[in-house]
Amino acid sequence: MLVLKDVNKTYDGKKMAVKELNLKVNAGEIFGFIGPNGAGKTTTIKMITGLLPPTSGRILLNGIDLATLPVEAKRNFTYVPDHPEIFTGLKGIEYLNFLADMYEVPGRERRNRIEKYTRLFAIDTALGDLIQAYSHGMKQKLLICGALLPQAPLFILDEPLVGLDPLATKHLKDIMREHCAAGGTVFFSSHLLAVVDEICDRIGLINQGELIVCDRVERIKNGSAHSLEDIFLELTKDGEG
Repeated sequence: MLVLKDVNKTYDGKKMAVKELNLKVNAGEIFGFIGPNGAGKTTTIKMITGLLPPTSGRILLNGIDLATLPVEAKRNFTYVPDHPEIFTGLKGIEYLNFLADMYEVPGRERRNRIEKYTRLFAIDTALGDLIQAYSHGMKQKLLICGALLPQAPLFILDEPLVGLDPLATKHLKDIMREHCAAGGTVFFSSHLLAVVDEICDRIGLINQGELIVCDRVERIKNGSAHSLEDIFLELTKDGEG
């Protein structure tokens, strides 16, 4: 579903933010992408979503090259960023309809999905309000609802649980599992390692721009009684600071 081949990102011609990143995320799996601050996670996600061009390498989404066919490639994913940057001058329902228009979601399916997801995340009564009046948590829920509307094969979620209450968190985790059970894919980045451990099929750990571990959680632990947090801290301790 998602393939990165020899992807590099250099800033100012010198600083290597991402180095020779090779990664394959399969259909039907929740893939956890973790690393310390400054490790290259956000840079990688911005390259996958087309917000940043790689300095070199290729990114394929459902077999489509992002560089050569960007619009076609981007139809294969939706994205929830780590900060709820959103058009605050719109009403909630206007924002959802805008996204549905972008992905050409048919009218009846659009109405049903908007009703379903906004009720589930308890923002249905606020859809007539301007987004600028929403709390941080409500904006996050609106972003999530918008990302779910097109039912794209790939969900890219960067710290999606920040600002969510426990019930909304449970709903999102359930949706992630259901999406993958139906053959979809989730690329999930989070600092909440207990959640990563709980829901992810495989994990990629990036540190100082390099992918240092990519495997199933149980193989990373290798029979150890240590938590994923302990292993994470051990593997990244040389990159601290």
